[in-house]
Amino acid sequence: MADNQSPERFGQTPWQTVGPFFHYALPWKGGADLVGTSDLGARPDLIPSGHDLLHVAGPRGPVAGDIIEITGRVTDGAGEAVPDALVEIWQADSAGRYPSEADPSLAPAFPGFGRAATDEDGTFRFRTIRPGRVPGPGNSLQASHIAVGVLGRGLIKRLVTRLYFEDGEGLEDDPILGLVPAARRATLVARRAGDALWRFDIRLRGEHETVFFDI
Repeated sequence: MADNQSPERFGQTPWQTVGPFFHYALPWKGGADLVGTSDLGARPDLIPSGHDLLHVAGPRGPVAGDIIEITGRVTDGAGEAVPDALVEIWQADSAGRYPSEADPSLAPAFPGFGRAATDEDGTFRFRTIRPGRVPGPGNSLQASHIAVGVLGRGLIKRLVTRLYFEDGEGLEDDPILGLVPAARRATLVARRAGDALWRFDIRLRGEHETVFFDI
């Protein structure tokens, strides 16, 4: 059993608490394109040729709503890029409906879920539709938003936050955004960067750290 401790045979245990497995096993081609058939989402440069045959998004029908793109960077406490993060989104369709296995008639062409790997600059990008408003606590109506999850090295659990739109109706009355101190709400708001392009940066620590929620 002494061989089990041999550094010559096994080498040093990787130092990462989580990862760096994300680019190889979890993203897939088209995983960040919720409305089309592009390869957006994966990092082909990090996947050996022939190893991504099953990592392709399935066919989709036409999707109603305003098509938008969301881009941003994941950075650490020093403001440096996090090149091996995985960003996930979960959202309603343009009519405020979530996909449902129990009722396939709800948003049948729109998956509602996407996953993107960050590149060497920490940048991620999604193509999706602007979601409609959905019901909230106490018969309230939430502002249009997208749930965002982040996985990355050194994170022992998935981080969860929200993306709101700066011109979104109901921001001042949103029951979840209202739980966040006013001075920090800006970290949850995407800014328009073009006709259909929105910018949403995610800061994991430090100054202007993104607000994350306990779930």
